[in-house]
Amino acid sequence: MSEENTPIEGHCPSSFQPVADAFRQNFAEHDDLGASFCLVRHGETVIDLWGGYLDVERTRPWQRDTLVNVYSTTKTMTALSALLLADRGELDFDRPVRDYWPEFGKPQITTAHFMSHTAGLSGLDEPTVPQDLYDWEKITGLLAAQDPWWEPGTASGYHAITQGYLTGEVVRRITGQTLGTFFRKEIAEPLGTDFHIGLPEEHDERVGDLVPPQATPQEQSDPHSIAARTFANPFSPAENSSTTAWRRAEIPAAGGIGNARSVAQTQAVLAMDGELQAKRLLSPEGCRRALEEQTSGVDLVLGVALSHGLGYGLGNAVMPLPSPNACFWGGWGGSTILVDFDQGLALSYVMNRMEGDLLGDVRGGLLTAAVYQSLAQGA
Repeated sequence: MSEENTPIEGHCPSSFQPVADAFRQNFAEHDDLGASFCLVRHGETVIDLWGGYLDVERTRPWQRDTLVNVYSTTKTMTALSALLLADRGELDFDRPVRDYWPEFGKPQITTAHFMSHTAGLSGLDEPTVPQDLYDWEKITGLLAAQDPWWEPGTASGYHAITQGYLTGEVVRRITGQTLGTFFRKEIAEPLGTDFHIGLPEEHDERVGDLVPPQATPQEQSDPHSIAARTFANPFSPAENSSTTAWRRAEIPAAGGIGNARSVAQTQAVLAMDGELQAKRLLSPEGCRRALEEQTSGVDLVLGVALSHGLGYGLGNAVMPLPSPNACFWGGWGGSTILVDFDQGLALSYVMNRMEGDLLGDVRGGLLTAAVYQSLAQGA
């Protein structure tokens, strides 16, 4: 349990008091160490909370501008980049990938398969070491040459690490820019958001280390399953996220660095039909493509029923969302993002003490529930 006097700062209107209570409850009852939460609604930052500590000794308070690795919540930034290119007419999700990436010799695979985890390339056949993740050409070359593990398009299988290289290479082939550079120039800088895929050195002092979970995904799987093979290769332990090499590398499925404010303020452009901060990035139709269901069923890697849009998870009977026109994703350890088109909102939770879950956990769930409780009460 955390200390009773855990420092919590920021702002939360009294109409959203259940959210402030849930944020504090996460420290008191769910062992949060350091965390942030943000709600952007109708383009305005309504809630912005942060608190706790950056270290297990509780000597360094979480600051307003603290950043941490958010793992797979990063995937929504990569997806947003691809949606932007598609909206501009430069990327057709249904064209064969090899039309953009000639070395990718699998004509049956489209970028939509990458976006929905159905390409059959969730892991690598050739053994790799964690440091290989910093070698873009090596990983993309292996993926271009490898045969799929299942028939593309027939089922999803969570591409935990590989999705970012696959989608990112399509972006690079079209634009001539790395995914991190394209995201920075075309999305983060225009919106003024503090999220990074490939962290510049000048931000190092603001980054907190993650506290790794006790269990890792591959320990929970049959070693011969697609799930185990996916998590085992490529693999990088959570401790690596604290290294300079990881932070400088562009790992667009897992290496993004930010906080709840930067995640919510970036993804809010979707909830606002493409226009935010008086800047139009996408058309309303381009934003809604995130909701186009690509596949639904038991995921071959995660073993749970998932529905995928273009780059985002959708609600289903097993994993319902609070609105019919909403999408989400989460990161290993507990970070989350939810975009609700009907309510015009984006909310995010980001923390430093990791749990073993891959798509968020009870901490983000309690905060999300508190937001919708407040809305139902007239907030």
